[in-house]
Amino acid sequence: MSSSWGDIPPWAYEAAQALMQSLKAVDPATYAHCCRVGEMSRKLARDAGLNEYQQKLAEFSGLFHDIGKIGVPQSIIAKPGKLDDQEHLVMQSHPVMSEEIIKPLAKHPFFTEILPAIRGHHERVDGTGYPDKKRGDEVPLLARIILVVDTYDAMSETRAYRKGLPLEVVYAELKRCSGTQFDPQLVQTFLQAHKHWGQQDTDKETFDKLIKRVA
Repeated sequence: MSSSWGDIPPWAYEAAQALMQSLKAVDPATYAHCCRVGEMSRKLARDAGLNEYQQKLAEFSGLFHDIGKIGVPQSIIAKPGKLDDQEHLVMQSHPVMSEEIIKPLAKHPFFTEILPAIRGHHERVDGTGYPDKKRGDEVPLLARIILVVDTYDAMSETRAYRKGLPLEVVYAELKRCSGTQFDPQLVQTFLQAHKHWGQQDTDKETFDKLIKRVA
């Protein structure tokens, strides 16, 4: 696919499928989460006014943002209680591992462009995120997009350590952390647009839709 803004290599979809199937085999829950975040990242990018090529960048960035969790022990990912300090450090390594997994594909500019968003999806606008402690506009726009929808999905879905939270609670938390954790404008856009997005598909259906749409 090509546009006036950039090109997506035809092999990108086959590479995405292979990588995501590897993640699914190891961690089906994270696979489903990544599919939802990819889909929602595209929608938030669209509603924030980004062009079609940038929407694809957002989608692939969201799809791959947690693929580094392949390298995190399941005992940590699925731990029902609070992580200890060492486990927390291991978990915090996943954005860098995600970047490393995608780096071999960066022979094409499309994948070069998504690396900063993958690495930076846990950076916060107040500079207290990780791994690089970037702040404000230093945090790539696509990373700021992923952080909003990633947090929404993490809070609204049931995890090993808690049940999914009600929608109004999740919305309130996004508002509360607007300007510290999140880009305020993106939170505003998300809260205005999300109710119109409809029910998010999960797991295989969402990924199949992604492959069919981008191919």
